[in-house]
Amino acid sequence: MDHQERIVKTTALGGAWAEIWTDFWEARAPREKVLLSWGGAVLALAIGYSVLWEPAADGRARLRESLPAMQRQLALMTAQADEARTLTGAAASVAPSGQALRDALTASLTDHGLGGAQVQLIGTTVQVQIKNASFPAFALWLDDVRKQFKVQAVEAHITALKTDGQVDLTASMQPANTR
Repeated sequence: MDHQERIVKTTALGGAWAEIWTDFWEARAPREKVLLSWGGAVLALAIGYSVLWEPAADGRARLRESLPAMQRQLALMTAQADEARTLTGAAASVAPSGQALRDALTASLTDHGLGGAQVQLIGTTVQVQIKNASFPAFALWLDDVRKQFKVQAVEAHITALKTDGQVDLTASMQPANTR
């Protein structure tokens, strides 16, 4: 079947429906035509209302009812996020103490290349002893732990060795808030 034949059949099919409708409509009396027209309009309005308007109005009413609860939830979540931000800052400023401070200082010494140090916990003070250490490396480490762990050196004994920059040292460290 070529293109021309398909067009003719499709047009004939569409034309057949139009012809059936025209025959049906012309066979009706004027009063019957008015009743069918009004009935069709009422049916179209009923379908439009039930398919389009009513679901939209119901959804809008549900949203209007749930909006205050959602606003309360948003306010609560915002308050919790603000509290979490403030607690994060507060948690970062808490200095370790006791065994936690000793372990943190030991790990930090290793990270800074100052291995072989003896680290002891004496009360609330952590004592660090290092033999033949680089003084600049120790000074950098001391500044780093002061900032990172909020500690302070309460006592330090440093002895210079014959090699430039090398020292034997003993330092006592405490959390900054302890006196």
